[in-house]
Amino acid sequence: MYQNYKNVETVKPGGLELKDRLVGVQRVTKVTKGGRAFGFSAIVVVGDENGVVGHGLGKSKEVATAIAKAIEDAKKNLVRIPLTKATLPHEQKGKFGGARVFIKPASHGTGVIAGGAVRAVLEAVGVQDVLSKSQGSSNPHNVVKATFDALLQLRSADTVAKQRGVSLEKVFKG
Repeated sequence: MYQNYKNVETVKPGGLELKDRLVGVQRVTKVTKGGRAFGFSAIVVVGDENGVVGHGLGKSKEVATAIAKAIEDAKKNLVRIPLTKATLPHEQKGKFGGARVFIKPASHGTGVIAGGAVRAVLEAVGVQDVLSKSQGSSNPHNVVKATFDALLQLRSADTVAKQRGVSLEKVFKG
């Protein structure tokens, strides 16, 4: 699922205390000759609020089972996001489909300035101070995936230093 990203560290759910956040539930209708058949799709974000997060989609005829399936799917797709104290290492843009998300680190005490699906993802990661802007599509599925796109492109200062083959001091001072 995350093969297009270079420095993605996947995580096994064992031993983690994961909290799930329901992003959205959609009712879908299939019209048949006997009438309408209703189903539900749920998108869920799970995270340990310490840098590990995953998202999942579940579909079922009942809401509760759709949510349960989404949580199981999210636990299979956990990744570690690099955090600096309680914020992000640098600003980043992410996009998926028609949704575009911009996330920017903020000073201590700012809080999570984000709406809807972006807020759910950032809180599940454990970011406490961040500024964000969601542009384009407001479809929660695409917004969650755009937020993940931005988060998976983040690199810590240690990673940048290793990739460039320079000291950590040189990364900051040039």
